[in-house]
Formats: sequence, C-alpha cells, structure tokens
Amino acid sequence: METKALFLKKAAELTPVLQEREVRPVRTVALEQAADGAVSVTEAEAFHTRQLRAGDVVCLDFGNHFVGRLTLNLGFSGSHPDAPAWLRIQFAERAQELFEDADAYHGWISKGWIQQEQIHVDVLPAAVALPRRYAFRYVKLTVLDVSGKYSLRLTDCVCRETTCADASTLPAFPLDDPELARIDAVACRTLRSCMQTVFEDGPKRDRRLWLGDLRLQALASYATYRNDELVKRCLYLFAGTANEEGRLAACLFTEPEVEADDTYMFDYSLFFIPTLRDYWNATGDRETLAELWPTALRQAELARKCFDDTGLIRDSDVLGWCFVDWNLNLNKQAGAQAIYLYCLNALTELADALGEHALSARLKEEYQAKKQRAFSALWDKEKQVFVSGAGRQISWASQVWMVLAGVLEPEEGAALLRRVAAMPEAEKMVTPYLYHHYVDALLLVGERDQALNVLRGYWGGMVKQGADTFWELYDPSNPNESPYGGTVVNSFCHAWSCTPAYFLRHRFQIGTD
Repeated sequence: METKALFLKKAAELTPVLQEREVRPVRTVALEQAADGAVSVTEAEAFHTRQLRAGDVVCLDFGNHFVGRLTLNLGFSGSHPDAPAWLRIQFAERAQELFEDADAYHGWISKGWIQQEQIHVDVLPAAVALPRRYAFRYVKLTVLDVSGKYSLRLTDCVCRETTCADASTLPAFPLDDPELARIDAVACRTLRSCMQTVFEDGPKRDRRLWLGDLRLQALASYATYRNDELVKRCLYLFAGTANEEGRLAACLFTEPEVEADDTYMFDYSLFFIPTLRDYWNATGDRETLAELWPTALRQAELARKCFDDTGLIRDSDVLGWCFVDWNLNLNKQAGAQAIYLYCLNALTELADALGEHALSARLKEEYQAKKQRAFSALWDKEKQVFVSGAGRQISWASQVWMVLAGVLEPEEGAALLRRVAAMPEAEKMVTPYLYHHYVDALLLVGERDQALNVLRGYWGGMVKQGADTFWELYDPSNPNESPYGGTVVNSFCHAWSCTPAYFLRHRFQIGTD
C-alpha cells in the first residue's frame, strides 16, 4: 500500500467515538448593552411559562460553552395554528455577539460562519432539530411572526453536546488558588470544546485541523485529558495529505473526506517537527516516530529553499506566508529565521532518538551556522535587539522566537525580553498564540514569576471579560479587535488559547514535589 494511503488508513482507524450528552438551559435571561459595549445579563421569566407573539424574544443561557446540535420543542396556546411560526435563532459564545448586526458585516471572512438561522415551522406542536452543529453559551429566539389566532410556546430546548474529551481523565487542579483555578478551568473547557473527531482550531469557525493549533493543543492534552490517540491521528492525517513534493498544508478538511487545504505556511509546515517530537517525548511511541520521521525531515529540507547562500532567511517575497501572529504590520523575516532554528533543534532530538547520529551532527552544524548568520544580519548592536526586514523592524515576536530558538544564554534572553518590554515602538503581540510563546520564552530563561504574571494578566483578563472559553484574539487595550473586519466572525473558543492548562499543570509543576 502506498505510504500516504497507509497513513490515512491508520488515521481513520484512530477516529474517536464522540461522547454525547444532553444539556439544557440553566436559566432564561435578559440582555442589555451599555454605551461602552458592556453587556449586562439578568435573569428573566422562565421560557416555558411564556406565551410568545410576533416580536417577542427569548434568550437562553446554558451556563457554559457547549458544542452540539439543538432541538426546540414547540407548542401553542389558543386556536389551532392557521399559519407557520417564523423564527430567527441566534447562537453566541459571548453575549456581546447578540448585539452585532450581521447584515452590516462586510469583512473578508464569509458571513456563512455567523451562527444564525431562520426557520418556518408549519405544524405545531413539533420537535424541531436544527441541522447544523453550533458552538455557544447563549441562544436567542426571536418570533418574527405568528398568526394572531395563537401564541407560540417553547416547552423545552435540548443541546446534544459532542466532544471526545473524557472528563474522567482530567486530574483535579492541584493548587488552592481561585484565580489560577478559574484560568485552568477555562483553558480545559476551551480544549474540550475543540476536541471533536480531530483537534479543531475553533468549533464555531473554522472547524478544521490546523498544524499550528495542533501543536499547542497536543501539549495541553498531555497535561489534561491525555488523548494521545487523537494527537497520533492528527499527525497521520497531515502526513497522509502531503503534496507532491512532500510539503504539509497549514490545515486539513475532514469532511466529506480528508483533503488538504491549498494554504501553505512556512512556519506551520515546520511545526510538524516539534509536534512529533512532543508526541514522542509524551508517549515513547517509537513505531509512529519511525514512520513519520521522513515527513518531519522533509519539512526542513523544503524550508531550506527559503534561505540565501549565506544562511539568512529571505523576506516575504520568497518566504511566502509565515504566520507568527495576527499583527498585520509584523515583518516575519527574523521570526522565520528563529522558528527554523527552533524546529532544527527538535529535528536534531528526533535524529538522536532514532540513532541517526551522523545526520544529527550535520544538523547541529547547520544550526550554528544559521544562528551566527542571524546575529550578523539581524542583531542591532546599538539597540541590543533583533530586527527584521529591510525596515529593520523591532517586534515582540522576533525577540520571543529568538529566545525560544536558543540563540542566547538564559541571562541574555531574559535581558532581551525585558528590553523589548521597554520599547513602545516594538510591534505588539495580538493573539494568545504569540502570548503562549512569550510565556514559554519567559520560562525558558528562568523568569517564572513574570510568566505567571502574564497568565494572570492576559488570560485572566479574558476571564474578567466573562470568558467561558479563551478567544482567538485578545488585545487588552481593545477587547473587540478583529483581524477579519468584524468581531461577529471572531472565534471566542479557539484552540491556540488553551495552553494555560499546560503551563500550570506541567511547566510550572504546581502541586508537585
């Protein structure tokens, strides 16, 4: 059997059986939005006692974030219904979403992701099972019209939740610290909602398997639900969908069949290497390591084409899309050089694990050469920071990734991170994805207290904003920022945000001897 077909067969055999359970609203609420955008939530008359006429609204609060399919049980009072009930149903991960005008959104992400439906119910009473899967805490039902001869009754509302996260495998949080415990709980909930038949990046949007997200989800899973088989499945899916030259796509579709997207990113393809390294370290699964090793090695071989003859990564004209963060002003050259070095170190670890010692030695030589080239071309001696691109841009991302790449001694790395923090001109971090790497870098250089402060301040900031799950993007100075042209399509449960659970349970080793 062809290698890629064999990989996809193995992935299919690892498809998890989703756990399902029925959940119902915990209360009916009324929502009001203040001039500053803040939304107040107050308890309202129970939905099952109300008789609904045209224009009436019912808002249901499920009490936490869920992913699943909804069924509405509808009845009536008064005369026999002589016309259909016409309803609009809106789903929201945050209450603020229910105040956004979907028709006014004209961003570059499709409106099709906006979670709202209009339905006509011709015969009452009825159990109406909505066809799509939704990600939400709140459900708002608006009666667009009913006949004047009857009133609509909502007698029950049930969500059939789906996840492959087994709650019985989640160890209790080991520290008596309410703030950190809440951050951990929200992180675990984020991961749980994203654990479906693959590690989805977001259950609201895009509902796909992305390599950059998978790497962080896998780390969180090792520290929490420990679904190693799902990590293994996702690794085989990527390896089984490599293109003709062996490059891995940034993301995959799994329905109606497995198919690689046509999006390729310099950094995401490389991140297959540390994802496999982390899987090997967590499981000791040598068979999988040996089978997927050629795929990992190929990503480094292909990435080398983006370097010039001196060992310096070329800028975006050759590099192509390198994600790094959702800061649209960010130059990626220095970050890409550092990410390659980071992944080269991981590849060296894998080579050593497989006994490929001659290759390991060559990889170490390559690392040293490209590290020295990074200093000669990208280090600003006057400002004592790494710069990027023809404009010699200074950014948080460049410093964070150079620290993670190990190009500085710990004391020097700690000083570099303090230095960029004092530079208001530095391009900022805008996503939990890059903040994860900042915390990782702080821990690498021994700045444990500052790393914990970032968890409390950044992820704790989302908790103070009412988050049940952590968001795709969070700027403390502008919580409603969006890279898409409107927050109505932002994902408020996003995979790359789940790693506080990994840091708190594993890297900080809280509660262990």
